[in-house]
Amino acid sequence: MRKLLIASDIHGSAYYLRSLMDRIAVEAPDRILLLGDLLYHGPRNDLPRDYDPKACIELLNSLKEDVFCIRGNCDTEVDQMVLDFPIMADYAVLALGDQVVYATHGHHFGEANPPALHRGDILLCGHTHVPACADHGDFIYLNPGSVAIPKAGSHHGYMVWEEGVFYWKDVESGEVLSVWPEA
Repeated sequence: MRKLLIASDIHGSAYYLRSLMDRIAVEAPDRILLLGDLLYHGPRNDLPRDYDPKACIELLNSLKEDVFCIRGNCDTEVDQMVLDFPIMADYAVLALGDQVVYATHGHHFGEANPPALHRGDILLCGHTHVPACADHGDFIYLNPGSVAIPKAGSHHGYMVWEEGVFYWKDVESGEVLSVWPEA
């Protein structure tokens, strides 16, 4: 795989999912990794802009051949019944170039309670809605933030991994906001 687009926490926002679809068309990734919380906004979140889970189902299903997905705390078996790609995995382990990435939503394993990792592995989570990059010595913690409901003053965002580099980007403009590792 040469290019991976990573997004999390769409929470049923048709507006921001359409923006992400525009980014996907421009980015032309080999695959798309969704880190959960696709259709439901959750009881702790306000309704996102243009909340329309049915429209999101149609948009997400159009990507079914290119998507792999991790289950978020707001994703349920009912959601799986309407989506044409698997969403119920708790984690995925990816080999991206020389990097091993443990991808999960973040509500079970996260920055404060990581799974068993080798030194230098990457823990990739969503859930907090806050973009992050933190070197914990034993592992690197990365978070793309949220497509639809950013928190802590962050942007509506996603990430791209390409040639060993992670890019945090704005979902509406595609502007690069941060890079790891830095050049």
